[in-house]
Amino acid sequence: MTTTNEFAVVTGASSGIGYELARQFAEHGYDLLIIAEDAEIERAAAALQRDGRNQVTAVRADLATFEGVEQVYGAIRETGRDVDAIALNAGRGIGGDFTRDTDLTDELNVIDVNVTSTVHLAKRVLSDMVARDAGQVLFTSSIASTMPGTYQAVYNASKSFVQSFAEALRAELKDTGVTVTSLMPGPTDTNFFHRAEMDDTRVGSSKKDDPADVAKQGFEAMRKDREKVVAGSLKTKAQGVASKVMPDSVKAEMHRRMAEPGSGKE
Repeated sequence: MTTTNEFAVVTGASSGIGYELARQFAEHGYDLLIIAEDAEIERAAAALQRDGRNQVTAVRADLATFEGVEQVYGAIRETGRDVDAIALNAGRGIGGDFTRDTDLTDELNVIDVNVTSTVHLAKRVLSDMVARDAGQVLFTSSIASTMPGTYQAVYNASKSFVQSFAEALRAELKDTGVTVTSLMPGPTDTNFFHRAEMDDTRVGSSKKDDPADVAKQGFEAMRKDREKVVAGSLKTKAQGVASKVMPDSVKAEMHRRMAEPGSGKE
């Protein structure tokens, strides 16, 4: 089918913030290529079809592997289309005491998904965008990037990388037609905390932000070419403001109280 719609790519789009980001693109008339490692990506693609007004292609790939990222880039190239926007959203976490509780394989997987795949796919897609001097990029970072992640040491560090990476790319590309925005959610009502084995923590069991609200705020920030947005509730936004002046030692202790295993039962 021939289409004049803009074309967007969203990773980690089978559920949560990624799905809601894809829904924002769909509602604004974009065709989509959406990616996740699980079979739910096909269901998401069906839900994002807008009565024939847009095209949605699902790609099931493991972004924790080099081959998985290349598979995604190959699928993008196979469309024969320029990427107008990409949301590099795929990510996961793991909770627990780094030295005594958690598994190295899990933590290396967090780095592979959150950091390595983000750099890899960004290298491929942004190079194409710069070559034609057009495109919008949205990185899903986190408010966690602003604080030491006591009992989430690798996850927070990975998001600090993504945040720094996004801001550096924005500065490098300021004289081009390519824009870079980072989305910084707080705790959001997705499968993240269950998958990270953090159901028994205070943050895991507490009320969280609506992923639809987070995605909408991120999408709008991208469209307006904002550098970054702390997205979610007023509480989350206030936390973002406080983190700018709070000493790291205080933030680390605050994070400990929220993420320590068993803290949700206190």
